[in-house]
Amino acid sequence: MIRQQTIAGWGNYKPQPCRVTRPHTLEALGRAVACADARTVIARGLGRSYGDAAINPPGHTVETTALNRMRAFDESTGVLCADAGVSLGEVVAHLLPRGWFLPTTPGTRFVTLGGAVAADVHGKNHHRDGSFGKAVKRVELLLADGRVVNASRTENAELFRATLGGMGLAGMITAVELQLRRTETAYCDVTYRRASGLARALELMEQTNADYRHSVAWIDCLARGAALGRCVLMLGNDAAVDDLPEHHRHRPLQPPRRRSKNVPFDFPPCVLGPTTVRAFNKLYYARHGDARKVVDFDTFFYPLDSIGHWNRIYGKRGFIQYQALLPPDQAHDGLVELLEAIGEAQLGSFLAVLKKSGESGEGLMSYMFPGYTLALDLPNTGAPLERLVDKLDHILLNRNGRLYLAKDATTRPDTLAAMYPNLDRLRQVKATYDPNHRFVSAQARRLGIVEDA
Repeated sequence: MIRQQTIAGWGNYKPQPCRVTRPHTLEALGRAVACADARTVIARGLGRSYGDAAINPPGHTVETTALNRMRAFDESTGVLCADAGVSLGEVVAHLLPRGWFLPTTPGTRFVTLGGAVAADVHGKNHHRDGSFGKAVKRVELLLADGRVVNASRTENAELFRATLGGMGLAGMITAVELQLRRTETAYCDVTYRRASGLARALELMEQTNADYRHSVAWIDCLARGAALGRCVLMLGNDAAVDDLPEHHRHRPLQPPRRRSKNVPFDFPPCVLGPTTVRAFNKLYYARHGDARKVVDFDTFFYPLDSIGHWNRIYGKRGFIQYQALLPPDQAHDGLVELLEAIGEAQLGSFLAVLKKSGESGEGLMSYMFPGYTLALDLPNTGAPLERLVDKLDHILLNRNGRLYLAKDATTRPDTLAAMYPNLDRLRQVKATYDPNHRFVSAQARRLGIVEDA
């Protein structure tokens, strides 16, 4: 059944009317892709890409969340095969109690396996373990001509590379075979370190990355002067049973339940103005001194998942998340320029994250390469936001940086082409497997990835 619905990415930025369908079987999914009424289709999981990557006006948007069957799991090796509509949260709920966890995870568990592959997501352990695609052994794809094929490093290898980070444009992912990793507990042993400025933060990250599997920093994006880029670093390793408080040792793989809250309505714009954000950032930095704690996985990896509809705090106009990646030799000066531009525009938020990135992803459009990545939310203020984003894009281009497609909602075709040298190769692979441009998103049109679709 097809329904008319106005939808957007998680940022609620510029919602668009779409025709949405939610098939419950692989056969129904095949019919949805082949539907003559839908000249173009795109897959949509749980809607956590921030921009327009998973919406498709005027074609069809195909929700995959009803296709969420765990197909097979090898307890001895940790290899999972599951439908693409299975969420990371479902994987954790079923397999963490058995001593297996995700190879890497973004900051929310509300992402499907298909979405994690399509965006080649990354987490706090990228400097050590790489992006999600590194742990993917095989994907099953529904192609535009109706065939279901496997793609891996040894079978349909170019299709595999076009699927990792390819935002669903080569074919619709129907299943993922994934290598999970062993864990003794559902907790992290976390060291907190304060850095008074950006240079000190980068120095601490370089000094500690070899010692910690997980490394992330909250960064004050509105601090100025000598305090520019001041951070609270959170450096973690998987906790052993002996590291846990006594009352958790009898159930080390069962984290405590978190109380969930809900944002019931869209906040007015004044709630997240520069004055309130600056005050919050000052308080957050002051309250987080050097310390060491044992923290459960939910608290460490998914701090916002217990707040339902937290995106409503940015109001009806929504927001974008801007994620910039800079190579090591450009990181310090490039981050200074980005933070100064954000501070001058007074559009920074309290949700700003700095991470060290490791090896490049395998996908043709994989985001990560060695360097540093800064992600932050920017409220939609119309023209002021557009001017700021243009300035940030210009800084990134001058510094050989890159934007993340799973977050992008605003950039231009020429900017994308300059940042992703394998874009033409993606187009060539797509022309082989989808010559009539069946798989298209609003983002692909906006960025000129697909023309005349």
